[in-house]
Amino acid sequence: MGDDRRLVYSTEQGALAKPMQTGKKQRKRAQNNKPAVRSSKQGVRIRRESKGRGGKVVSIIDGLPLDAQSLKTLLKTLKSQLGTGGAIKDGQLEIQGDHREKILQILEKAGHPAKIAGG
Repeated sequence: MGDDRRLVYSTEQGALAKPMQTGKKQRKRAQNNKPAVRSSKQGVRIRRESKGRGGKVVSIIDGLPLDAQSLKTLLKTLKSQLGTGGAIKDGQLEIQGDHREKILQILEKAGHPAKIAGG
């Protein structure tokens, strides 16, 4: 091989070196993989979503500075007080239905100041 090329993979030794990522697409992918810092700086936000859910509406709570066990406990409290279902996905609480006002009151009573995001 010439000096301008380097061996990246060999069937005898496996992966030898990571290929260089200098293209525009690779840089953009690297930027998109960075963790979002907005939720911790903005605090607790309650928003409503319906995209990708077959028209069903869910209330999403993000930015809670809680560990996994505390999130489960809070989710259980919210589900029982609202009489709906819910889940934890990617560190966010998803509550079925549009209950933003009620969720705001419950979170403030629990000591988590929150804001309603969106319109």
